[in-house]
This record gives sequence, C-alpha cells and structure tokens, in this order.
Amino acid sequence: MKNLLFTVIAVLFFAVACTAQDKPEFDKPVKVLVFSKTAGFRHESISSGLKMLYDQSKKQNWVITATEDAGLFTESFLSGFDVLVFLNPTGDAIEASGQVAFEKVMKSGKGFVGIHAAADCEYEWPFYGKLVGGYFKTHPASQEATVVFEKSDHPAMKPFKGMKSYTTYDEWYTFKENPRPHVNVLATLDEASIKKFDNDNFRMGDHPIIWSSEKDGIRSFYTGFGHTHEAFQDKLIIEHITNAINWAVRRIN
Repeated sequence: MKNLLFTVIAVLFFAVACTAQDKPEFDKPVKVLVFSKTAGFRHESISSGLKMLYDQSKKQNWVITATEDAGLFTESFLSGFDVLVFLNPTGDAIEASGQVAFEKVMKSGKGFVGIHAAADCEYEWPFYGKLVGGYFKTHPASQEATVVFEKSDHPAMKPFKGMKSYTTYDEWYTFKENPRPHVNVLATLDEASIKKFDNDNFRMGDHPIIWSSEKDGIRSFYTGFGHTHEAFQDKLIIEHITNAINWAVRRIN
C-alpha cells in the first residue's frame, strides 16, 4: 500500500508540473489526504472520486495524497495535512493507535469532508461518529430521487443557487439517528420521491442528507452524494464537493 501511496503522489506531481501554466484559483496550496480504505462494502466509484479530486486539484492548488493504508495514521503523518477527505471508506478501517493520532490531529484545527460511505465507517468510535455526524442504517435500491435544499448560504451549496431541489440518481442513505440536533442541516431527502423499496425502513420523516458542523476548532462536512461513478462526473456535485473542501480548510466562508 505504501508503494501505491508514493506512486499516486508521484503521478500527481507529474500532472501538476505538466500544467504549471494553468494559474490556480488560490495562491497558497492546501494539503489534502484522501482516505478510502474499505473493511466492508467497496464502492466502485472510489476510482471516479479520486479522478475527480485530482482533476480539481490543478485549479484549486490542492496537493493530494491518496491512501488506503491506515497504518500511516500517525500523528507525524496526519499533521502534515490541512484537510482529510474520507472517500467511501467502510467498516472498521482504522486501528486503535491510528484513531488516537487522528483524534489528536483533528483537534488541532484540521478540516474533514465525508463523502457518502464515510457514514458507513467506524461505528464503535464515538469521536468519529460525532465528526461525520451520522451513521448509516440502510438504503432502498439505488434510484433517481430528489434532494430538497434547506439552506443556501453555505459555500458547498453555491452550485445549487436558485434551485429548490435537485433530482439525480444515487444510493440514498438512512441514518441510525437523525443528525439534525447536532449539525447544520443543508439539505434533506424527499422521501416521497423514493419509488422503489421493499419496506419502510428507509423512512426517517425528517431525512437530512447533507450537513456541516463546526466544533472544537474542526470544520466538518458530510454529503450523501457519491455512490455512483456518475456522481463524480456531475458538474454541480463536483463544485459542491470542491467548495466543501475549501470551506473545511477555511479558504471560503
């Protein structure tokens, strides 16, 4: 895995060098760690998510390191990054020592962005549960459904400006507990738009699907988008995730 990590870094630097003439939107680089280890279900869209992030990195001046090696989670390693993006990790992906290091480093003021299955990860780790905001419970079959926008003042919601809702195809998570009391809910799932289901277990009534939070000096963001390859090719969702990362590192407010 470490060889894979260093190969990814080398490829990134090569890509950046080849496009040095393209002026990024931000002068100061941001160091982004993308973690996508799966100890449970593995989303095929991880590859598309990584490609999307690398494609955006040139313009955003992100220096991206991608890994699935949780053994790298030490205080010295993690402290070198400004924001950690959990791209569809699942299950018990990080050992106890890595959890201790992660928690300490995050509390130093780092940013966190959880994408889709970030909510299907580390169920027995209370700090992580509070950070991501909610734990996955179930989902109906993947299908087209409608996300209703609740707040438009967050930078990650800027691409949907002027829209009351957005209908797209994805896998729509239900959460074990409603995160609303603990997070800033930005969008909810219109449960009436779900047409294919075996039972009513997916229903929450009030069904948050995108949210943010700022606690203990940490900016944290979660989006339910990201099950499909197509999600990471959708221009609106690309801008949504891009802005979420830049918000998490306090580039934009």
